[in-house]
Amino acid sequence: MRNSTEGDRENPMAITETTSEDGREPDDGSPAPAGGPRDEAAPAPADDHDRWRRFADDDGTAPLDAAPPGRWRRTGRLLVRGARSEWTLAGLFSVLLAVAMTWPLAKDLDDVVPHDTGDPLLLTYILGWVGHALRENPAGIWDTNSFWPLTDAYLFTDTLLGYAPLALFITGPTSALVVYNLLYIGTFALAFLGAYALLRQLGARVAGSAVAAAAFAYAPWKLGQAGHLQVLSVGGIALALAMLARGHGWSLRDGFRSERQRPGWIVAGWLTALWQFSIGAGLGIPFVYLLLGIGVVVGLHWLVTRPRLRWQTLAADGVGGVVFSLGVLWIADKHAVVARAYPEAVRDVDYISWFSPTWQSFIIAPEESRVWGAAHEAARADLTWAPEQALLVGFTLVALAVAGLVWSCWTGWQRCWLLLGGAAVFAVSMGPNFLDRGAWAWAPLYEYAPGWDAIRTPGRLAIYLTLILAVLAAGTLTRIADEADAVAHAARVDKRLKVKAPKRVHALLFLPIGLVLWEGLTVAPYVPVPEAPVDMAALEGPVLFLPSGGGDTKVQYWSTDGFVEVANGVAAFTPDEQAGLRSMSLDFPNDESVASLREAGIETVVVLPGSLPGSDWSGLDTEAEPFGVGVERTDDAVIYDLDPN
Repeated sequence: MRNSTEGDRENPMAITETTSEDGREPDDGSPAPAGGPRDEAAPAPADDHDRWRRFADDDGTAPLDAAPPGRWRRTGRLLVRGARSEWTLAGLFSVLLAVAMTWPLAKDLDDVVPHDTGDPLLLTYILGWVGHALRENPAGIWDTNSFWPLTDAYLFTDTLLGYAPLALFITGPTSALVVYNLLYIGTFALAFLGAYALLRQLGARVAGSAVAAAAFAYAPWKLGQAGHLQVLSVGGIALALAMLARGHGWSLRDGFRSERQRPGWIVAGWLTALWQFSIGAGLGIPFVYLLLGIGVVVGLHWLVTRPRLRWQTLAADGVGGVVFSLGVLWIADKHAVVARAYPEAVRDVDYISWFSPTWQSFIIAPEESRVWGAAHEAARADLTWAPEQALLVGFTLVALAVAGLVWSCWTGWQRCWLLLGGAAVFAVSMGPNFLDRGAWAWAPLYEYAPGWDAIRTPGRLAIYLTLILAVLAAGTLTRIADEADAVAHAARVDKRLKVKAPKRVHALLFLPIGLVLWEGLTVAPYVPVPEAPVDMAALEGPVLFLPSGGGDTKVQYWSTDGFVEVANGVAAFTPDEQAGLRSMSLDFPNDESVASLREAGIETVVVLPGSLPGSDWSGLDTEAEPFGVGVERTDDAVIYDLDPN
């Protein structure tokens, strides 16, 4: 990646590079770098400036009347320029870094999942169901083959609907694993690239943006969320904010510049925000409120200052905002139907408190952290649910952010607002565990903000705290880069030159990225996925697998082979009807249990003897052959046909 130049600060998302290797470039009359003294000497005459340019750029070999390049040469130059652009390099770096940080997952895409076989297999199944439903019956996507006979089961947890284009490539269990693992790696790459784009748009230099983006993408607290693809999918948040800021011509360093308005980026930002919301409501709902809050602040600012807005900008906001709002309302309405039909899905305050972080949570690492996991074991023992409460954002990030409160390229007022924003996120993310049961932060949102009562894990809002700290950290490193350029400019010999610090000096500012990535290393395993014990496509549904419970995620994943109807399922809550079926099967295969399951509509029961010990079905007699029931035994399962005729 190349060092930011003066042109970077005029247009942070633009690609400019005019300095020589030692950081010197001809003086074109533009001001010195921020923080550096201005040249007291009068600018060189235009003729002298032109002669300098000719001397610096012409090697004397080009003919004076050279013919303009042809079409192929122009195309080649554009391709070379694109390949060398900052954004091509940033995208390539983000992908390579994601592959390296998740290695060896990239070489075992088709037979393992990250962390465990719980939620990762559930989310793999959801992706498989999305692809199957969109190919076979898009209107029936809401009623999955699992949780039979319940309706709208697709909405029992985060839908991952935004990943539908990739889900279409899923045709069975193996391809489902490949798609899931590619998305898992991709979430880290997009998080880095999205944060990098946002920080560059705000006005941070290259090194500061890269270090802060790495801290955002590989924060230690995310290691405990390795099984939750929907939580790791946060890159769209940063990317949408970057697009909207660029489209409106706004940055932290330069404020609003009317000539920089780009309506196309505004529309792209709204569509990206909708895509982010469609992945899951857990992070999507707070994001909607964040955008609403930003809109209110921007609206009030416009009423006071009346900046010059192009009509295209207003039109882009109107069209993009309407599409975003309609999409959010459509998805939210579907979830509201589920909330009304299944009252057991509602979480009370005590339930949410169990999963909410404490005051110490933000300096406690999850057990998956290679660097801090073992050291913080005693601290995690005091937490009620450590996977959601160990929320260390990274000591390197905190140190850079604290320094940024004192010494930064951002103004004092900007730092104050960032500090207040971080404090607000900290308070809300603690949920009922903040002061007075959250009465001053989380409780009003829970009581009065639509959709907020569906969020059972407020601690996941740490993503916004991480992003705010990343902005502060980028400000620290950007200020160092600015000061280095100012010193080099003040010490220049030829006053006609605008001088920057050598690139090797700016390269030193990338060093903190090593500490950030070091803190982001994991010890979480990549777990082999068990094969189905039976031919799922050959079963006659509806099917009930026993034991039923947390292991149902494997059943759901296996069902991607043919999508036979199964009564099993795991989601964010346990429906009462499903609990009733489990209760009926506790004494299976006695006559009363068989009769009850027949009456409920179950056609086949598959018992997995190897999973019975320690479960509620540990006393199940797999040797019994009840009257009127067909029994087939294999090495791994016992299959009961409740209606053999």
